[in-house]
This record gives sequence, structure tokens and C-alpha cells, in this order.
Amino acid sequence: MNLPLLGADDIEAVGPTGAVDALESALRGGLDPEAAPARHHVSVPGGELLIMPATTQQVTGVKIAGVAPDNPARGLPRITGSYLLLDAATLLPLAVLDGAALTTLRTPAVSALAIRHLTGPVVRHLVLFGTGPQAYGHLAAVLAERLVERVTVVGRDPHRAGALAEHARRLGVDAGVGQGHGRGAGEVATADLVLCCTTSATPLFDGSLVPDGATVVAVGSHTPDAREVDTALVARSAVVVESRSAALAEAGDLLIPLAEGAFGAEDIVGNLAELVTGSGPGGKPADFEGPRFFKSVGMGWEDLAVAAAVHRSSEP
Repeated sequence: MNLPLLGADDIEAVGPTGAVDALESALRGGLDPEAAPARHHVSVPGGELLIMPATTQQVTGVKIAGVAPDNPARGLPRITGSYLLLDAATLLPLAVLDGAALTTLRTPAVSALAIRHLTGPVVRHLVLFGTGPQAYGHLAAVLAERLVERVTVVGRDPHRAGALAEHARRLGVDAGVGQGHGRGAGEVATADLVLCCTTSATPLFDGSLVPDGATVVAVGSHTPDAREVDTALVARSAVVVESRSAALAEAGDLLIPLAEGAFGAEDIVGNLAELVTGSGPGGKPADFEGPRFFKSVGMGWEDLAVAAAVHRSSEP
């Protein structure tokens, strides 16, 4: 069997909008994130192995991703992996995809889908925490969804932050570099969209300074003891998650405020499917006076939806 190998070029060809549309189509088609299989974590010498299965009536798949914290110091990517896509009825393999490239497209697409339903058409000031592949991917995804007037990049390495700001300027956006991690409070105070795409285990800014009506998206952490936003932000926000089950198992951004008694599971106003379809029991996030906070930990159904779209686009 000659199994197609779909690499970064094939995946990037779908583009941010194609990936967002694939995710939205899956949810509007009835996919229930709460019923999606859980991610499995395996500790290995190089870091952590993540095994992420998912299925629909048409396709089944599994991503095996590695998280290697020491790789960047070696000049290697922090996230590695492969994706195996199979026919759902026969379980015969359809394709193997570059797992790291798939994650680089999928994660920003999930954020952009939330942004599509949480923000207006114009973002006056985007504050972007992070300077790695996810930061670049999120910038591209947001620019595909919204008109962005100004970007402030906040990162620990001023050279990397400057490079991302220059990249944004080449894309036609007014962009500059903010202060380092932990000192970006002055930036978020004027933001209407904040993206957190870092490996930080501690809050990046003072959540009490985020304006009412602003949207904050956090994607960097997926363990109960790590978070990019503080309790102050969570306690005053309309909280949306991919799924309640995944968030309450993995998202330190929510579990730490929960343990502190400042937040409850009942305070989640909706999951991503409820946001897209407008069926959330907690009302529409736009109806709340405070900020809107979307927390993503990454789920297998998202990889499957985007991998299927990549496979369809690669067929003759």
C-alpha cells in the first residue's frame, strides 16, 4: 500500500480559513466535544508523549505528539509528531500527516473559530504573548478572520519579539514590541484581543486590567498546575472552553481558580459547539459585561477535522 505522506506544504495549503471552516462544519454537523475521546499522557525520557484519538462516521484518526522541553535549546522543534488518518468503516489507512505542522495550523484555527464568534469585525489592538510557531500561526489566523489595526508583541526575548513584530508589519499591520513577560500590564489595559501562546506556567499579566468587552484566548498550557492567566481574569470573565470535560481535567487556568474558590464549573457559559450554534446554557458571552475568556487545551477531534480537510484538498 502506497500511503500518502502529507507534509507541511500540503497542510499549509488548506490555510487558516479552511481549517476554521472545517472545525465549524464539524460542530454544526453535530459533533459533541464533550463526548470526544480524552487525550492520553505518557511520560518519556525526552518529555511527554500525547496520544489523541478521534472518530466520526466518515474518518478515524490518531495523533501521536511529542512535547520535548529541551529541544529548542538544541535547535529542534518543541512539538513533534505524526498523524494517522483512517477510513472509519474499514479502518484502512488513508494518509500520514506531519503532526507538528498539523498542530501549528489546528491550534490557531481553534482560537480563530472562537474569535469569529466572540469579537467584532475590527480588532483595534491585539496584544500577542509569545514568539514561537504558535504565535506566528495565531497572527495569521486572526488576520484571516479580522481586520487588525495594531499589534503589540510581548516576549521574553526582545530579538524574537522584534522579528515577529517585523513579520506583522510585512503583513501590513502596525506592530511593535511590548515589555517582557510579567510586565505587559500596560499593554493589555488597552487591548480588545489578547492571545497567550507561551510555555509560561505562571500568569503573564494582571487580569484586572483587561477591559470589559475584550477577548482573551489562552492556548499555551494543558496541565493542571500551569496557567497563562490569573484568577482575577477568570473570576470576572465569561468563560468558554472546547469542552467542559477536557478543560476541567487539564486546564490549570481554570483548575487553579477553582481550587481557590474563585470560580466554579457552573461558571462556564459554554463549550465551543454551544458558542458556534448559540445553544449555550449560560447565555451568549457577548451579553456579559466583563471580558470573554476562551481556554483551549487541544483535542483530538480538532486534529481529525483539519486532517480530513487536508486529505480532501490533496486528492486529485
